[in-house]
Amino acid sequence: MALFNANNCKAFLAPIFLFGFFISGLELAGAQSVGVCNGKNGNDLPSDGEVIDLYKSNGIGRMRIYEPYSTTLDALRGSNIELIIGILNKDLQGLTNAAAATTWVQNNIRNYWPDVKFKYIAVGNEVHPGDAEAQYVLPAIQNIHNAIAVASLQDQIKVSTSIDTTLLGNSYPPSAGSFSDSANSYITAIVNFLVSNGAPLLVNVYPYFSYTGNPSQISLPYALFTSPGVVVNDGNLGYQNLFDAMVDAHYSALEKAGAPNLQIVVSESGWPSEGGDAASADNAGTYYKNLINHVKGGTPKKQGQAIETYLFAMFDENLKGPEEIEKHFGLFLPNKQNKYQITSFG
Repeated sequence: MALFNANNCKAFLAPIFLFGFFISGLELAGAQSVGVCNGKNGNDLPSDGEVIDLYKSNGIGRMRIYEPYSTTLDALRGSNIELIIGILNKDLQGLTNAAAATTWVQNNIRNYWPDVKFKYIAVGNEVHPGDAEAQYVLPAIQNIHNAIAVASLQDQIKVSTSIDTTLLGNSYPPSAGSFSDSANSYITAIVNFLVSNGAPLLVNVYPYFSYTGNPSQISLPYALFTSPGVVVNDGNLGYQNLFDAMVDAHYSALEKAGAPNLQIVVSESGWPSEGGDAASADNAGTYYKNLINHVKGGTPKKQGQAIETYLFAMFDENLKGPEEIEKHFGLFLPNKQNKYQITSFG
């Protein structure tokens, strides 16, 4: 989860997308493009078996986890839940060794496949060009992909990485979206690999942080999908919500990077219920409901192309931080009670 970058504020004047999921009555069944992130940063969370049962009882067919917890993977066996499995940034350097990558795939993928339906492997999360780990991302992706290919799973499981919106140097209007000079060489090499192997780019998209970082220029309705009309005109395209604008700015950046057909998967998006400006149960419920009702239709640049999106997160996590707000992104409380009464899906 990336906090707001003031240098990139205008990038957030326009995007949001659709998620399918149901909390109590919030129906995700049939919403094939939506999943929910399952974080573990809490000391009061339900058992893995209870979590899987909650996904299934709510019709949530996709999950993201951030590292290969064996208890979670065991609980997922036979569930038919599609999975993004992550590799922590601290583990990237070790995976630049091909033998280590082969062992990782054996232990965390092959030992569970096909009982667990892996869809993507996220090699690193929100690694920035200046980070020490940046030099390890592409070699680790390549080694993990090669190990997946040796297992003949390269058509079923795609290997990528998850970025945040701070890699954009320009994002307003969305058609002007481009990667920053500092990020360009880092991300372009990764993008080329993804294109060559038919894998999507995973992007964490948070209109909440864009809005709270620049409330004088971004309206709350624009961030919550409640604007009554077009807010941003960009050539022949009109943007009525911030999520769409943010996603399309990344599509524009990919075009400029020579990858006009690369798919984006929104690997995180959410709104907190307390702990900061505009963080309330009403706003969060509105955001999730409208995101769910929006996703299937695509963005202005990609109309009719549903965007696979993962809501952040399944539970409030009391050990996240350091900001208080990071503890309050859950769709459910740790006692499995839903936080939002969303009674219809689209």
